[in-house]
Amino acid sequence: MWLLPAGTSPDAAPVLIARGLRALGDGCLAVLLPAYLLALGLGQLEVGLISTATLLGSALATLAVGAWGHRVASRRLLRGAAWLMVATGLGFAGLSSYYPLLIVAFVGTLNPSAGDVSVFLPLEHARLAAAAQGEARTALFARYSVIGAVCAALGALAAGLPDALVQHAGMARLDALRLLFAVHGALGVVVWWLYRRLPAPRAGHDAPPAPLGPSRPLVVRLAALFSIDAFAGGLVVNALLSLWLMQRFGLSLAQAGAFFFWAGLLSAASQFAAPQVAARFGLLNTMVFTHIPANCCLIAAALAPNLPLALVLMFVRSALSQMDVPTRTAYVMAVVTPAERTAAASFTAVPRSLASALSPSLGGALFAAGFLAAPLVLCGALKIGYDLALWRAFRQHRPEGE
Repeated sequence: MWLLPAGTSPDAAPVLIARGLRALGDGCLAVLLPAYLLALGLGQLEVGLISTATLLGSALATLAVGAWGHRVASRRLLRGAAWLMVATGLGFAGLSSYYPLLIVAFVGTLNPSAGDVSVFLPLEHARLAAAAQGEARTALFARYSVIGAVCAALGALAAGLPDALVQHAGMARLDALRLLFAVHGALGVVVWWLYRRLPAPRAGHDAPPAPLGPSRPLVVRLAALFSIDAFAGGLVVNALLSLWLMQRFGLSLAQAGAFFFWAGLLSAASQFAAPQVAARFGLLNTMVFTHIPANCCLIAAALAPNLPLALVLMFVRSALSQMDVPTRTAYVMAVVTPAERTAAASFTAVPRSLASALSPSLGGALFAAGFLAAPLVLCGALKIGYDLALWRAFRQHRPEGE
């Protein structure tokens, strides 16, 4: 199948398609979320708090999957998460008050960030890791990331639809925004149908999931470092970056959506190139030495005196900052035993989700206090520190075959 790299089981196809549909919805709502909440009469701090609630809830759900998920079939867990996605979209579309929205954000699957930090992540990663080996696995994770990035970019572009509906269909702006959340819920139904097509694990072929064992010390160290990166990233999740563009430079919703579309395409192109770069320089070097210049660009963009310069720096950042995503996943899957993959994916994702859940509130508070550059500068500085610490801690620990 054209969707899959050579040497990959066709069982991976439904996971890749589901990833694309989820990213399409997430990319749109990450841009729309601040505009929607502001239209409901909420403030900048509430935007940050609701973003925090979404990430914190996802972190706790992912922790539960890592601790107890091996007792339940992964197909059943994925289908349950898809129904939660449906409920999340409909809940946001139908509610207007802060506290009910905060509850839905906490228990639901809404993702206000550029990457995937949801409960779907460890379950899908374990499925994909079993579907390929060696360089084919890195290529498969790159395909997974690229599909997510491209679909998230298309979703961001779709964030201009509410304004179009207001202008050409005479729909009230708030109703147009609600409609997009309802569409997100409808996408969840399609995702559920795709997960129904996943086969049961084949006896004798797939190692049964198990809790962390021999790989625990390594996974704990990786998780601790990943949490620094995630905390930093939470300061500029797409919902807050959209808010920054609107308030610092006066961009409209459609213009912000266009920016995230092109930034997403650049991210997708870099992730597609990541396996070739990793094959030459190694997974760890690719993770670290593409990330550092990207974060230098983020700091420079925060201090840029005008919109054109800020956008150029942001686009350069987008072309580099996500190259570590498929390589990081492939690295984790390569250094643990097959039976530990679901648990390892969960326990490296959980600290990321928890850490990233704390920082949007801080970013929102800094914006509300008038320090518009501070979240971006702090994010870039913390991420550079993470890159250097990761390289120093693991430069001698190479996966087999590197």
